[in-house]
Amino acid sequence: MKLIREINVFILVGLCATACNYVAALAAARFLGLPSLAAGFAGYAASVSISYFGNSVLTFRLPPIHGPQFAKFAAISLAGLAINLGLVWAGTDRLGWPLWQAEIPVVLIVPAAAFVMSKFWAFRTPAAQPAA
Repeated sequence: MKLIREINVFILVGLCATACNYVAALAAARFLGLPSLAAGFAGYAASVSISYFGNSVLTFRLPPIHGPQFAKFAAISLAGLAINLGLVWAGTDRLGWPLWQAEIPVVLIVPAAAFVMSKFWAFRTPAAQPAA
């Protein structure tokens, strides 16, 4: 049951971070006059803290340690961004798919990979040491 709870909370945190990303990107474009790509990165940057703190505290119920845990999270987040952009590029530019179709593998692969890497690497709790 712990795994099911973690997956459900991970999805909820992801939806909140995505909403923040969306609103921040649109605001950056409209109010700061940023071009689309820069506005997209602004939205991404705005959502990272929601994702990190939400997953640390709510999903995996760990203190938000700022060090190796955050560095691992940042690596996962940036890898997810790179995979996202790579899949969209491959789908649209190489395969000629419309954007909506190129996003299908993104929404299936990136969150699943991020959950697995977060659970078993970034937010992994150390195993108890056997008594000597």
